[in-house]
Amino acid sequence: RPHARGARVVSICSGAFALAAAGLLDGRRATTHWQYADLLRRRFPRVRVDPDVLYIDDGDVLTSAGSAAGLDLCLHLVRRDHGPNIANAVARRLVVPPHREGGQAQFIEAPMPSDLDDDRITGTMAWALTDLRREITVETLARRAHMSTRTYLRHFARCTGTSPIRWLIHQRIQASLPLLERTSAPIEEIARTVGFASPVTYRSHFTRAMRTSPSAYRRAFAVA
Repeated sequence: RPHARGARVVSICSGAFALAAAGLLDGRRATTHWQYADLLRRRFPRVRVDPDVLYIDDGDVLTSAGSAAGLDLCLHLVRRDHGPNIANAVARRLVVPPHREGGQAQFIEAPMPSDLDDDRITGTMAWALTDLRREITVETLARRAHMSTRTYLRHFARCTGTSPIRWLIHQRIQASLPLLERTSAPIEEIARTVGFASPVTYRSHFTRAMRTSPSAYRRAFAVA
């Protein structure tokens, strides 16, 4: 009934079963924790279950994978409702990336990491975010964490599920969004401001991550 009145409905993990039982997922693409994806598909064949993603935004109905993916979805909602600056601030408070690349397939049957709260890793992430324009290498981050490069890469992957370079690219893309939305700065200037070596590199990474170009994103989301 709330959905019929226009409410936005969100599920986390196995909460997708409740939405499916209510008929809200019929004909929609939806996700749930990978352990329950086959069961959801069998019980509700009208739901187009995608077990590989962290969350799915279908407008007025949104679903996420496991509990951690619920945080990803909630940050997505904050960004959608309040913009990237607020979402990034919330993510920093939670000590999680504003956007995680990839899907939940990378976590299937993976052991729970033991160092999710490794201050050495989160400290280097916070340091990197203070000035994305500068050149930041894995070696630089490893030195700040007082680790060898190989050890740092291993710990970073356990903490975040990705590599430092992939994480850094996404932070730079996220940092460029408010510049696209709220300024008229040329794409070339924005690319330099957030730390990309060239506008070509920026456009390439942006398109891969956002499924659109910086110019198209600006046209769609620019604040009048």
